[in-house]
Amino acid sequence: MNMFQDWPEPIVRVQSLSQSNIKAIPNRYVKPLSQRPNLPSQNHHNKHNPVTAAIPIIDLGGLYTNDITLQAKTFDEISKACTEWGFFQVVNHGMSPHLMDRAIETWREFFHLPMELKNVHANSPKTYEGYGSRLGVEKGAILDWSDYYYLHYRPSSLKDYTKWPSLPLHCRGILEDYCTEMVKLCENLMKILSRNLGLREDILQNAFGGKEESGGCLRVNYYPKCPQPELTLGLSAHSDPGGLTILLPDEQVAGLQVRGCGDDWITVEPAPHAFIVNIGDQIQMLTNSIYKSIEHRVIVSPANERLSLAFFYNPKGNVPIEPLKELLTEDSPALYSSTTYDQYRQFMRTQGPRSKSHIDELRSPR
Repeated sequence: MNMFQDWPEPIVRVQSLSQSNIKAIPNRYVKPLSQRPNLPSQNHHNKHNPVTAAIPIIDLGGLYTNDITLQAKTFDEISKACTEWGFFQVVNHGMSPHLMDRAIETWREFFHLPMELKNVHANSPKTYEGYGSRLGVEKGAILDWSDYYYLHYRPSSLKDYTKWPSLPLHCRGILEDYCTEMVKLCENLMKILSRNLGLREDILQNAFGGKEESGGCLRVNYYPKCPQPELTLGLSAHSDPGGLTILLPDEQVAGLQVRGCGDDWITVEPAPHAFIVNIGDQIQMLTNSIYKSIEHRVIVSPANERLSLAFFYNPKGNVPIEPLKELLTEDSPALYSSTTYDQYRQFMRTQGPRSKSHIDELRSPR
């Protein structure tokens, strides 16, 4: 349970700052030199070096064909993406392009509503549900250049329609349809990830507490235009604290960056109507670091706003999370001590995004 009932300082909406036509961003958003984006070289890719090439794009249609060779190739592509990258894009994933477009359009409508209508849904650090503008409760912390909306979808006991936006009028129906399809995709991916480990396809899902108790929540990220994008970030570097993340990116404005080897930051160029999938810390721990949860961050634009939808699929809050015994051997002992997702996510909720410092703290002494 989160002990914090309110934010330590008055909330300032980043969108309001952006719309006020300021020429310089407030100091609260200026990152230390070591954390600032290196914008001139952000898009360099080396096609001959797999470490700095674009993240894999995988056609999930290959899993649902009678071509056994193609099935095996698709499974292998997903396995390599999880072990080498921790990130990959998927196409032919089962969701209609129309629903994807409607979801983006609807949330853009929400963020373009008058501020007084959005503030009806203002959130608190108690649950983070609703309309927010900061992560973490440290007084005087350097903040990110973004606003967001966060809500619970699964398990059903946590779904609270009073926390969902009432406007636009069609928002709740589209939200319901979108999240239903997200859960289906996550459940399918969990089976694939289990099989690729040489395990029964339900092992990872059971480790999450089973289908009915696994968590699902949506965070809609809104990154307003920024007059000094070289000084700040839309979202600071972090690895996701949950299990699996499915991102619907803004196809018009790239902003997600993934940390590659050699500390290069690779800007992800979204494929049309693709989802970006990434492994979270809980799956890295369950798989004893076979699957990698990779640091990522978001840069902002001086000319364009950016919007994305991140669906987080997580373990039940009180289920012990530790390396699966099926994956441990004398030569590969457990790398992490046991925790629960409720305990784990408190770090992000109180401290905000801090690279991979929290999962590193849970490494078992060798």
